[in-house]
Amino acid sequence: MDIKHVNYFKSIVGDDNVFDDKPHLRAYSYDATKQRYEPEAVVFPKNEEEVSKILKYCNDNDIKITPRGAGSGFTGGSLPVNGGIVLALEKHMNEIIELDELNMVAVVQPGVINADLQKAAAKKGLFYPPDPASMDYTTIGGNVSENAGGMRAAKYGITKDYVMALRAVLPNGDIIRAGKKTIKDVAGYNVAGILIASEGTLAVITEITLKLIPKPRFKKSYMAIFGTVEDAMNAVFKSLANGANPVAMEFLDSLVIKALIQKLNAPLPTNAGAILIGDVDGNVKEEIDFQIDVLEKSFKENGCMEFRASSNEQESSEIWYARRNASMATTIYGTLKLNEDISVPRSLLPVALSKIYEIGQKYGLNVPCFGHAGDGNIHVNVMVKDKNDPVEVQKGHKAIEEIFKLVVELGGTLSGEHGIGISKAEFMNIAFNKEELELFRKIKHAFDPKGILNPGKMGL
Repeated sequence: MDIKHVNYFKSIVGDDNVFDDKPHLRAYSYDATKQRYEPEAVVFPKNEEEVSKILKYCNDNDIKITPRGAGSGFTGGSLPVNGGIVLALEKHMNEIIELDELNMVAVVQPGVINADLQKAAAKKGLFYPPDPASMDYTTIGGNVSENAGGMRAAKYGITKDYVMALRAVLPNGDIIRAGKKTIKDVAGYNVAGILIASEGTLAVITEITLKLIPKPRFKKSYMAIFGTVEDAMNAVFKSLANGANPVAMEFLDSLVIKALIQKLNAPLPTNAGAILIGDVDGNVKEEIDFQIDVLEKSFKENGCMEFRASSNEQESSEIWYARRNASMATTIYGTLKLNEDISVPRSLLPVALSKIYEIGQKYGLNVPCFGHAGDGNIHVNVMVKDKNDPVEVQKGHKAIEEIFKLVVELGGTLSGEHGIGISKAEFMNIAFNKEELELFRKIKHAFDPKGILNPGKMGL
């Protein structure tokens, strides 16, 4: 990058907040995909005004910008694939501006860690439900940009269900407000809704207003063991139709169970074809007991061989051990994991998983599956034994393409929570027709006519 650009950024944010040295460029060149694209500089703005000045300068000088939070994404959304600058928001813009107990609202900057917001809300007797697996380090700005989910989505929904308003900076430096701090707001277009899940391609979010809810007083965990995946998946949607309202309903298939036993000596039954794990919560113990009873009865009507419910925190932790370690355990099946987060209507989970396993068999690959069965979001892991074998890697990618086509045919989506980024951009034409893709491009152009903001993501 021309030194004049670096010096101008320093004049905005200070010498100690602009870096073009190799260690910083490397540190901001990758995310959870483990792919690497080095930026030409890393800039750490301290406030919205500085973000505005940086974007205006970049727009005037055709410098590409990649906004970045914690860099924990699985699809390359924060990778600077076209060089330019990384606009890193986690260093300074990480303040919880307000926790409004009366209106049950939090106002935060984009660099606030998800878990820190949850802890701060809990101290006030409030609750922020979205809980991505990376919540201990992922940022709220990143969660909004990817519309992150989590294990509690079965009952409480995902990030979009809690975003009330945003402040953001457009690529030309203009500052906008989208949404209000009110429960109802139908004045004007839903611009906040467009910015959610836009992966930083339309604007840089600088402030987020989030809905909070009262924190439930009681919680209990459960585990249900089934002989087959089909039984477990039928139990998912049938128990919900019978009135169950679990916080979480997580799923492990037989390949994951085998991996947990082999790698971690997990105390799980070797004859289990599938396991459902989750929580119920509420404000009175009778409500908890009712939910557990509904689940147990519905599960046993659908092939459940064994049902367990926790009586204390220790037992809850033991129940959740398997789910927390599922991803790591699956590495016994190969050196390359192609991890996709497909989502289908819950009633079609039995069909979807059956056909996914058939695709794996077709290519001679193990495909262990686990994830958020309560909301139809499954993590499909196509395992390639040797990542250095180009033939095997190609089989893995072919299997993924077939899985995506299957999911779309079933009325599902390419991604339930990880986003599109660069990893799934080539498959967008599977999920959307040419008119829809053209509409996406027009929306992108309306916000960012010069195409400087996070280019190359979502196929835009």
